[in-house]
Amino acid sequence: MNVTMLIAAIALVGATSVLLYLWRRRPFEALLALVATAALALLASDIKMPGDAGATLAIDARNPPATLDGVRSLTLQGDGLRAAQWQDLPARPLAWTTPAGATLYLEFPRRMALGRLFSLSVRRADQAPARLQLLAENGQLLAETRGAGDLSVSWLPPLAETLLLTTRLLDDKGQLLAEGPVPVVVGEVSPLSVQGRFSAPSFDVRVLNDVLVQSRALVDWQVTLGKTVTRSESAREKIDRPDLLVIDAAWFERAAAPARAALLEQVKQGAALLVLAANANDAGVWSRSMQLPLQAQDADRRTGGALPLPVAPLTPATRQAGAWSGNEAGVWARQWGQGRIGWLGVADWHRLAISEPRALALWWQDVLDTLRVEHPQAVQWLAPREMPLPGQRLELCAFGVRGKVRFPDLGQTLDWQRRVDRVDASCVAVWPRTPGWLRMETQGPAPQSKPVNAEVYVYAPTDWPLWQAAERRAATARYAARTPVAPAPAQRPIPQWPFAVLFALAMLGLWWRERR
Repeated sequence: MNVTMLIAAIALVGATSVLLYLWRRRPFEALLALVATAALALLASDIKMPGDAGATLAIDARNPPATLDGVRSLTLQGDGLRAAQWQDLPARPLAWTTPAGATLYLEFPRRMALGRLFSLSVRRADQAPARLQLLAENGQLLAETRGAGDLSVSWLPPLAETLLLTTRLLDDKGQLLAEGPVPVVVGEVSPLSVQGRFSAPSFDVRVLNDVLVQSRALVDWQVTLGKTVTRSESAREKIDRPDLLVIDAAWFERAAAPARAALLEQVKQGAALLVLAANANDAGVWSRSMQLPLQAQDADRRTGGALPLPVAPLTPATRQAGAWSGNEAGVWARQWGQGRIGWLGVADWHRLAISEPRALALWWQDVLDTLRVEHPQAVQWLAPREMPLPGQRLELCAFGVRGKVRFPDLGQTLDWQRRVDRVDASCVAVWPRTPGWLRMETQGPAPQSKPVNAEVYVYAPTDWPLWQAAERRAATARYAARTPVAPAPAQRPIPQWPFAVLFALAMLGLWWRERR
């Protein structure tokens, strides 16, 4: 029974009692029945009066509240709280104005594979000219850039190691604007397994072979030198299922139909296929077998991007060619079952092997990224959502972990737990005690897998104050958005005990009158 029906029932019974007393000419008893009915109806109702239902709390960022019981709204000065601190508090209307001081954001990979380019970007609102430097642990300058607004630097790590680099931001007069540590873990990766089949030797194929060998890839290479002569290069380990298949266009055009079908079936099962298009001659073969529309290109045409190269004689005329999508580097790719096929519509990259070897290696890495060629790691760690600081809650998440995780520096062993907002990942929460590298030890996905060791860097409270301010402002703005509308006028409930007392007195009066 809801409140409305209950009050209606009380009114009906009360009105009946009042009418009966009036019919018996007992007006005083009728008055007592009316008072009892009104008191009971008010007792059952939920009447509120205008007024404050709670206090307004001024938050001190140095000592945030643990609870908001009895608090109706919040006020705040400064940059606000960290995201982990706001998550512990229920939503309340927040009166806060974003401070006008400068901030900056740093974007860089905390973990990366050896052979990848390390890139660091500084996002800032200030458009004044500045200089961004990346320094090694011994102070050696690794990379530098100048410009206005957002700035970026890049560097290729030579070894797999744990690094604590330094980034420095200077104004155009050389005065220091910001400086702090940049931790990055460069890890070894499992070598790619590559199988190559080519109809004729070429300088491009030779250079590609060198690039793959220098990256420690497992290479199974066969190059046809004549009708009966083939030069082969076997991999140092047996390749059961190659990650990448590389062919030149002429090999596919001359292959028998069963060989073509077997190759495409291998791609459909999950392999990546890269076609070197420099010696393509028969556009019809590619249209029938892969639905790739090719057109003849001008001999002097070159690709765009950071590394302009001559365009192959046959390439698609547009970036989007049916199921194929191209980029400015001259690579078209499409999904094929569970794998992907790439058409490398450029030539003569061997000319850059001596003059620009680093740029060529990075260009090839972009080509492989377009094909999504990678060797997935058993355990993948997710970057923390905000800067780890001593004494603040730190959430650590990873894919492919199980069981427990041990923190030797903290003397703690915790169970991995699933989180709703981290799909397929397992997470734990810890409170670091001191700045520096925090070590972790856990188990891989398989019961017989080796223990997995990792580490995360905990910043000092004085590191990157402008970055910390930016994170706090962003977290505070997200919290304020949880109650975007102005709160309704505060109301307070009417105390109900006086109605209970009045009802009891009226009923006692009726009982006494009836006893006379």
